[in-house]
Amino acid sequence: MAEQNNANSRRALIAAAVAFPVTLLFRAVSASDKMSKQQAEYQDTPNGIYSCALCTLFVAPDGCKVVEGAISRDGWCNAFAAVD
Repeated sequence: MAEQNNANSRRALIAAAVAFPVTLLFRAVSASDKMSKQQAEYQDTPNGIYSCALCTLFVAPDGCKVVEGAISRDGWCNAFAAVD
């Protein structure tokens, strides 16, 4: 039983460590204020298998909820949030 609690604690800690930077990012960007492509470290090419088209922040056909300007569905930035 203690081993199961430790495993659950580790999973919760890892999940929090992954979610924390994303939370800070969204706090820094208000609803009417978007990051520049440079601030988001946007690139027009995917990061491995990850691309804007697979991100919850992507707004078809070429927009983003947190990055200003037109973006490529094949692009990627550090605000990437995978679709479940």
